[in-house]
Amino acid sequence: MAEQPSGHQADGPGPGRDGAGGPETSWPAVRQVALLFLKLGTIAFGGPAAHTAMMRDELVRRRGWIDDQRFVDLMAATNLIPGPNSTELAIHLGYDRARRRGLLAAGVCFILPAALMVTALAWAYVTYGSTPALQGLLYGIVPAVIAVIAHALFGLLRTVIKTVRLGVLAVAALTAYLLGVNELLILGAGALLAAAAHLTRHLHANGTHGALAPLLTLGGLPVFPDPTGGQLIQLFATLLKIGSVLYGSGYVLLAFLQGAFVERLGWISGRQLIDAVSVGQVTPGPVFTTATFLGYLVAGPIGAFLATVAIFLPSFVFVGLLTRITDRLRAGAWTSALLDGLNAAALALMAGVSYQLARTAIIDPLTIAIAAISLVLLWTTRLNNAWLIGGGAAIGLAHALLT
Repeated sequence: MAEQPSGHQADGPGPGRDGAGGPETSWPAVRQVALLFLKLGTIAFGGPAAHTAMMRDELVRRRGWIDDQRFVDLMAATNLIPGPNSTELAIHLGYDRARRRGLLAAGVCFILPAALMVTALAWAYVTYGSTPALQGLLYGIVPAVIAVIAHALFGLLRTVIKTVRLGVLAVAALTAYLLGVNELLILGAGALLAAAAHLTRHLHANGTHGALAPLLTLGGLPVFPDPTGGQLIQLFATLLKIGSVLYGSGYVLLAFLQGAFVERLGWISGRQLIDAVSVGQVTPGPVFTTATFLGYLVAGPIGAFLATVAIFLPSFVFVGLLTRITDRLRAGAWTSALLDGLNAAALALMAGVSYQLARTAIIDPLTIAIAAISLVLLWTTRLNNAWLIGGGAAIGLAHALLT
């Protein structure tokens, strides 16, 4: 059962539905989607696991637009397609609320804040040879983000782990992730094992047997301060291809960008690539805005714009196609079992990423206190997580100034 908002249902008569039982397609519903994901795109620090937790907090716990079962089904389904999974989840959630208008509004508004921030940082990088320090902010923000993730994990646990078998599967998936097994392999194995177990039981019953690095590279003009059409087309096509085939974590993205921009094209240095990935990781919203930074280094503002469109465009297309089959996965018994296994593996991956993030961010009594107080507030109040992020940022800045 979903955790229902206490006291009232703020944004409509049902979870993501109008009074007739269908998705809302009116402009007020699209506006709700746009404003929500614009906010999330501005405060969603911490990477995909954090983005997912914040979406769950806003859409399930606070607004009641969907229930936890629907949320985890969409979360698992987006792991089946290439691209930035948390962004694709945002796009699919927008579609679930307001169909095609919602799909576009959620995706654009989730991406836009990070793209603008990264473009500004890229300008500072090219102009001054470094970017503004964000380390103090992150010191306080990340422990609060970890609390948001932990709260979401516990909230989803009873929805995802329906049986002892799924619990064992989740533990095995978490263990495999911590041992370094590929995320896609874990997700696929989880889905197939759950489906196989269901088919076996069915046959038997019938009598047969998923810290900002120092930015010290010298600045200067972009590689192509006055790019030609051919150079812009090559930039766009390269990132469009990467966005179309990329599965996995930010490390996989790093490998693709290294091969394309450093080794094959020679447009940037390895140091500049690391700096670009660092900026993508420490700004809120999708990590794939690393491409925005690279686009600016290559061809200035027009390069940043084209790179952003290219890397994210496949996600809109894939989610548009995925919406046609997601509902059908729950219709059949064996596909429902497959989805349950995929959900358990996806939750385990989310827990594994959170554990690794916690090990690097919760490092002293102050960060422990930030995480603990944030978790208590999430459990005992309906405080919006934006306040937790803001509070963590303020504490982080104060700590940086006093030490």
